[in-house]
Amino acid sequence: MLRITPLLAALAFLAGTSGAAAQEKLSVVATFSILGDLARQIGGEAIDLRVLVGPEQDAHGYDPRPEDQKSVAAAEVLIANGLGFESWLERLSESAGFAGRLVIATEGITALPWREEHGDEHSGEEHAGEAHAGEDHDSEHDHGSFDPHAFQDAQLVLTYVDNIASGLAAARPDLAEKFHHNANELKQSFAALDAELKTALGALPANQRRVLTSHDAFSYFGRAYGIAFVGIQSAGMDDEPTAQDLRDVIEAIENQQIRAVFLENMTDPRFVETLARDTGIRIGGTLYADALSGPDGPAPDLLSLFRHNQRELLKALQ
Repeated sequence: MLRITPLLAALAFLAGTSGAAAQEKLSVVATFSILGDLARQIGGEAIDLRVLVGPEQDAHGYDPRPEDQKSVAAAEVLIANGLGFESWLERLSESAGFAGRLVIATEGITALPWREEHGDEHSGEEHAGEAHAGEDHDSEHDHGSFDPHAFQDAQLVLTYVDNIASGLAAARPDLAEKFHHNANELKQSFAALDAELKTALGALPANQRRVLTSHDAFSYFGRAYGIAFVGIQSAGMDDEPTAQDLRDVIEAIENQQIRAVFLENMTDPRFVETLARDTGIRIGGTLYADALSGPDGPAPDLLSLFRHNQRELLKALQ
C-alpha cells in the first residue's frame, strides 16, 4: 500500500494545479499574422494561440492545410478580419465543423469601397487616397466590393482591439477584466501612434505626397495620413511586365508627379525594378502591407509595421 507522504501530497497538488492551469487557457485561432499579434497582446498567457497564415505569408490566396482544419475544429475562438479578406475561411470553417465563437475584427468599421478614390480622374490632383495606374483591377484581390485593409489605419485598429477583446471576454468571462485591461493599454499605444503619424507625414509638402506601390493595400493609410498611393494595376505582379504595362505606369508617373515607387514585402520585385530602370524613378524601401515580418525583421508586430512604413515613406519623400 502506497504511503502518502507530505512530499508526495505536495507534488500531486502541484501537478493537479498545473494541469488545471493548462486547461484554463482559451484556445484561439487567428487567420493571419497581424490579427495574431493583436490577439497575443490582448490575450497574453491566458490564451493558446494558433495563427494560420504566418509572417511574410500572403493571406489572399492562401490554401489551408489539413492541420489548419484541425486547429479550427478545436478552437473556442476564431478571429478573422472579414470584409472578404479571407476568401477561403468559410470553406475551412465549414469543413472543420467549427462550433466556437467567430470574431470579425472589422465589425463596426465603415469600409472603403474598392472603387472609391480610384480612377484616372485623380491624375494630376493633390489627392490623399489611392488611385490606379492602368486598367481597373478589382479582380486581383477577389475581396468583393469593399477594401478589407482597415488595419492600415491606426485609428481603426482601436476597433479591431475592442472587437478582439470583447470576443475573448465573451468566451471566458472569468478572464474578461484581464483582456480588457490589456486592450486598453494597447489602444493607448495605437492612439499615440496615430497622432505621431499624422504629425510626421502631415508635415510633408502637398506636392511630395504621391508614391507608386505594387499592391492595393494602402487606401486606409492614405486617407488617414494624407499620402496618395497610386497602385500598379495593369500588371500581374508574378509576371514580367509587358510594354503596355510600362507605358500605362510611366504615363501615371508623369501625369501625377509621383516621387517614388515602393516594393512590398510579399511582392515580386521584377516589375518595380524594370520600371525604375526604364524611368529613373526612385525606389523607396520595402513597405509592409498584409503581413508582419519575422521576429528578426523590421515589422514583427503591428506597431512596428506602422513605424517602419512611416520611416520608409519619410526617407523617400522628404
